[in-house]
Amino acid sequence: MNEDLREADTEAAGRRSSARVVEEALGFLYPAALRAAAAVGVADHLADGPRTAAELAQATGTDPRNLHRVLRLLATRGLFEEDDRGRFRLTAAGDALRTDAPVSARSAVLMLTDRALWLPSGEMAHCLEKGTSPFGQIFGMPFFDYFAQNEDTAAVFHDGMAAMSDAENEPLADSYGFPATGTVVDVGGGHGGFLLAALRGGPGLRGVLYDRAHVLAGNRIDTSDVAGRCAVEKGDFFASVPPGDLYLLKRILHDWDDEQCVGILRNCRRAMAPGGRVLVVDAVIPPGNAPHQGKTLDLMMMASLVGRERTEADFAELFGAAGLRVARVIPTPTVLSIVEGVADGDGRP
Repeated sequence: MNEDLREADTEAAGRRSSARVVEEALGFLYPAALRAAAAVGVADHLADGPRTAAELAQATGTDPRNLHRVLRLLATRGLFEEDDRGRFRLTAAGDALRTDAPVSARSAVLMLTDRALWLPSGEMAHCLEKGTSPFGQIFGMPFFDYFAQNEDTAAVFHDGMAAMSDAENEPLADSYGFPATGTVVDVGGGHGGFLLAALRGGPGLRGVLYDRAHVLAGNRIDTSDVAGRCAVEKGDFFASVPPGDLYLLKRILHDWDDEQCVGILRNCRRAMAPGGRVLVVDAVIPPGNAPHQGKTLDLMMMASLVGRERTEADFAELFGAAGLRVARVIPTPTVLSIVEGVADGDGRP
């Protein structure tokens, strides 16, 4: 009898496990639905109140039945909500899907679910079997070469990164507390959102936004409150960086392998003034089994690029190879941390 009960318990546990695993495997359909809703701009038509799927379909030029099916799934996680009259409303949690939301994430959604990131993720077994990204096999060239040849995809990427940064920049700058004076060089700074937050925090600071020419074309650094305090300089951070006192590397090192990262850090070390500092702003993977967005982003890096998200020990090793040392790791209200490096041998804490 006891043996029969044990067998029954084992079978029940097996069924629960099977159901859980199948549910996890279906999880990819949620971001697919999220992308579809963002692509057709559904949320923009809900700013004034709830509407039926038929009304939304007419506004967005989509199929009403299929739009209802997409929104019904998204409503299971709280971004939309369907009422008993079949009308959908945008919740507070989903408000950032609006293009004109105060901190819109729509461009970030379109970037994170773009085929350049989506398709390689579906071939992740390649990473395990070959130890390399499947990106080149799918697109015929490395990630950044592909972007250089596809202006539309590059625009999606840079707009998406700017959208992700908009929610991060101010809390990141507040977490560090920038000095009152000196020159801040934003290496690979994209559209300049983080540099702008830094300059606003230090009214005596001067800034240099440093990136490729095609990226700098979309910069947003020319605002009245920092007028005359920021230069825009094009270049290649693998070759050199401009002189300065403080170097920002926000979401840069995670794109590249260890050797390339050391090269970038060495260039900063050579160019920085005495007493200068390097701020690497990336996810720092914590130990243990707790969820952390960096663990998810790490697999995106693995599938599409050559880089990875790193632990504090990983950063210490990179800094040491570049003639720097980690002075401190500063947590922030965002998923990112600030890893502050100083010249090796600098006695300051």
